[in-house]
Amino acid sequence: MSILSNLRSIVAAAAVAASVPFSASAQTADHVGHAAAAQPVRNVVLVHGAFADGSGWRGVYEELTDRGYRVTIVQNPLISLADDVAATKRALARLDGPAILVGHSWGGTVITEAGVDPKVAGLVYVSALSPDAGETTAQQYDGFVTPPEFVLDIGGDGFGFIDLAKFKAGFAADTSDTDAAFMRDSQVPISMSSFGTKLTHAAWRSKPSWAVIATDDKAFDQRMLRHMAKRIGAKVTEVSASHAVFMTQPKVVADVIDQAAKATSSNAK
Repeated sequence: MSILSNLRSIVAAAAVAASVPFSASAQTADHVGHAAAAQPVRNVVLVHGAFADGSGWRGVYEELTDRGYRVTIVQNPLISLADDVAATKRALARLDGPAILVGHSWGGTVITEAGVDPKVAGLVYVSALSPDAGETTAQQYDGFVTPPEFVLDIGGDGFGFIDLAKFKAGFAADTSDTDAAFMRDSQVPISMSSFGTKLTHAAWRSKPSWAVIATDDKAFDQRMLRHMAKRIGAKVTEVSASHAVFMTQPKVVADVIDQAAKATSSNAK
């Protein structure tokens, strides 16, 4: 079954719940950038996507800490958008200054909602989703065709995994067989109903954004990735990589985060 077909059926089944916009306790976008603009950006918060956990950011973490950044890695529970946003906001609350907020894949939805936090100076989308306020994540797939390599296995409880036989081809084609097998067998499932939750905020409407697009990504239609990046006005970097670009191209990803931090620091002067 294609991801779009899966998402449509799940969202239809959860229509009543999905019709209620996600409500966050974040401060509104009216406060955007005021706190973040007060000092140079030396903090980075990394938000993983579905089917993975924060350990996948290890390479990016090392690249950034070597450059003097303080890096925090969020561990999303992947139970609901609200829970993932809450986890991200807890990470932001612990910081002593402005931050670049980075999301991979589903993590893009999370940073879009959580990114209105006044500590967030800019956003980096790493082969990531970027709905608008009032939209669901599932709606981002409309009009696009997910490559056949990306196949989901959704259990009766509504939690989804990537099909075991398709994992490497669909998620991590540019990793070794050993690494792909470990990632496959340590998947963190996501509650598929999360894709039917409407966002309340779209931080990219008021915060500068950057996007890393993996040109060999099989989790998304390439047209979809470029459409989302264009809509949010992101500065785009393309790199030959799979959906696991956050693991396989850590220097490229870290370079973009570094650019975002320097650009927002310059704007604050």
